[in-house]
Amino acid sequence: MYEQFYEMKHTPFTRGIPTSALHQTHQSAEVFCRLEYTAKKQLFAVLIGEPGTGKTSTLRRLKAELSEQEFMVLYIADSKLTPRSFYNYLLIQLGCKPVLQRTAARDLLHKQIEIMRGMQSRKVVVIVDEAHLLDKEMLEEARFLLNYKMDSENPLALILSGQTELWDKLRLSAYRAILERVDIECFLTPMDFADTKQYIETQLLYSGHDSPIFTEDAMKSIFDFSGGNPRLINRACSQSLIYGSQMKQNCIDSKSVDTVLENEVTGVIQ
Repeated sequence: MYEQFYEMKHTPFTRGIPTSALHQTHQSAEVFCRLEYTAKKQLFAVLIGEPGTGKTSTLRRLKAELSEQEFMVLYIADSKLTPRSFYNYLLIQLGCKPVLQRTAARDLLHKQIEIMRGMQSRKVVVIVDEAHLLDKEMLEEARFLLNYKMDSENPLALILSGQTELWDKLRLSAYRAILERVDIECFLTPMDFADTKQYIETQLLYSGHDSPIFTEDAMKSIFDFSGGNPRLINRACSQSLIYGSQMKQNCIDSKSVDTVLENEVTGVIQ
């Protein structure tokens, strides 16, 4: 809608932007390095962040940058995940048929991982997204998956990604055994104004627009509204660009942004 008016080659502020084109803050770069280390050393990591702070984008970047010749990345996002469905999701991604019994499925998974590690020289990385929605039985099963060769090594890298409820849950005494197995802890928090400004500018650079669109005050209004949350920044910027194109504004100021935020954008994150 607004791309033609602003002479954009690509649509900014969407989920489909290549991870290589996203602005990297010091925090997100550090989190990425921790996850990359987790994959290479076959460790157990948790990635914690509120909705919209960039967890899935970081995981997409990890998958994109890990060599397919060296790594096999398996991804699961299912709020109703059970131990049996967990193993079968992984087996299906490895090209195997589902197995009815949990123990048999786990044994087959370990066998397939051994084949990948031994014959193909590929390491397996399992990512479980929305992990804050998992119950205790499922989280315990994820820990059991790491018990391998009399607990002398991890057969794979495991990354649990979820909202802050996951971290609150793991810190409870009932989950102590799981937390003690965690090797790497990663936390994503909202951006400050400087990073928010650079984030907006990076998105516009990706779009192919070669001159500023938002004024400094406009970006400050977007930051005040979003609190530095990338998902809310995207929403505010997209709606502001639609409004700006409709009003034939080559430059969008804070007055226009405030009008959009007041009338068209909600602060509720789904």
